[in-house]
Amino acid sequence: MIFFDFEVFRYDWLVVLANANTQTFQTIINDVDALRRFYEKNKEEIWIGYNSRGYDQYILKGLLMDFDPYEISKFIIADDRKGWEYSSAFNKIQLYVFDIMTTMHGLKQIEGFMGNDIRETNVSFKTERKLTEPELKQVETYCRHDVEQTMEVFINRIDEFESHLSLLNAFKLPLKMITKTKPQLASIILDANREHRNDEFAITFPDTLRLSKYQHIVDWYNQPVNRNYNKSLKTNVAGVPHIFAWGGLHGAIENYFGEGIYLNIDVASYYPALMIEYDYLSRNVSDSSKYRQIRDERIRLKREKNPMQQPYKIVLNSTYGAMKDKYNALYDPRQANNVCVGGQLLLLDLIEKLEPYCQLIQSNTDGVIIKLQNDDVDFIKSVCSEWENRTRMVLEFEMFERICQKDVNNYIVLHADKTYKSKGAYVKKLDVLDNDLPIVNKALVNYFTQGMPVEETIRGCTNLMEFQKIVKVSNKYLHAMHGNKIISERVLRVFASRSMRDQGVFKQKTLDRIEKIANTPERCFIENGNVNNLPLPTKLDINWYIDVAKKRLNDFLVN
Repeated sequence: MIFFDFEVFRYDWLVVLANANTQTFQTIINDVDALRRFYEKNKEEIWIGYNSRGYDQYILKGLLMDFDPYEISKFIIADDRKGWEYSSAFNKIQLYVFDIMTTMHGLKQIEGFMGNDIRETNVSFKTERKLTEPELKQVETYCRHDVEQTMEVFINRIDEFESHLSLLNAFKLPLKMITKTKPQLASIILDANREHRNDEFAITFPDTLRLSKYQHIVDWYNQPVNRNYNKSLKTNVAGVPHIFAWGGLHGAIENYFGEGIYLNIDVASYYPALMIEYDYLSRNVSDSSKYRQIRDERIRLKREKNPMQQPYKIVLNSTYGAMKDKYNALYDPRQANNVCVGGQLLLLDLIEKLEPYCQLIQSNTDGVIIKLQNDDVDFIKSVCSEWENRTRMVLEFEMFERICQKDVNNYIVLHADKTYKSKGAYVKKLDVLDNDLPIVNKALVNYFTQGMPVEETIRGCTNLMEFQKIVKVSNKYLHAMHGNKIISERVLRVFASRSMRDQGVFKQKTLDRIEKIANTPERCFIENGNVNNLPLPTKLDINWYIDVAKKRLNDFLVN
């Protein structure tokens, strides 16, 4: 494996290359011949970067073809174009690129979540001259740091890489396909051939649908005036406010707290099952039976507890999103709409059948949460069984005894054994690559699961990293500011401060327009160095974090 990262300026470029096998680093600065030699020696390796699929691979290929890397960089970043649009000649360069970027977060934000050093070079990428030797040295240090961080992200996301390789192995695809995204691989595996149609809203409904009380919702989708992605229907279902739209259904009792016998009822592999049972797969797939075969093989392997079931699951789950991607060979928005709307209506069908026997707490795209009127779980399952047999879907049941729900997207449920599941920014389980204001999340989870006051969790923490707030200033703004001071970094790690000498953080859009960075303290200090295992400084404003936790808790309690 080769880990790599490019830095491109108007008159200079450099790349840091790390060979994972030999554990050596090499920097190449403005030397195309040296780059060519390195490439020829390592072109059979897998090249790994962060956003390398969208940026770095095109800089590398451009340099190998004697293109101006600055023009390519400007085309991608300033003009907001796709790298492959710059030149079809890029396809002639063999490069096995794997991109470890799996979220919209930039590398610096991920580095910040890990508690690592996120300081950037002081050398401006807008420099309109050749860089000096000290400037190049500073950029090299900065670039090497990013390569090291990319390697750390890779280690934390090794399952992402392994799942990609398992896809290639399971379906006997060549290594060059590693550069493709999972939806792109799904289109290749299913042998999809792009076709252009003009019937996006010519949808059909599942022939097993049986609605009476809520037939008006079907009628809404049938009206031509509503066949617009901006349209949605707000209505009550089982006494709960719902929104039906072209991207899914959502309904929940807001600010709901309850104890009793609850069931979370989810439809297993809902969208793949709909595509198979109702012929909603992309019409660009010439042999739809292949998708069913992949599903059946995945079920067989899963029963055997064989890890090779994973690549089959990836294909099944990537297909729906690809049907909405105009750049993917599976693109077929009519079929995607059939899946989404048909799935909503069949779930509505289930709610209608369950409504007389339970209380609906929430419903989402592929499942519902209900509270039983008594402890007769078997009866509820018998009602569900009729729906399963008729619709040819399979339901999965999970029982729990307590729920704290802000809305459909933010809730926490507790099982009898005191384990919990949570959803939403306020209470989600954080990890090393998603670690913003972790102490506030922990305070809310401890409150809901243990009844612990939020003050107790926050005041009992002694690790500074737990209090970090990571913010990013996008390229739509000129720069960040700490008080009146301009800051070169665009990603900041801020902490609430009790010191009167500390000021807030801002972003400047125009010469006369400065905005406070959202959800940051009125006074804060910035620490963009490594904060792993640092103790709390005396000026840290603990009360600010307590106030944030109480505000979020209040959002759960009060509408």
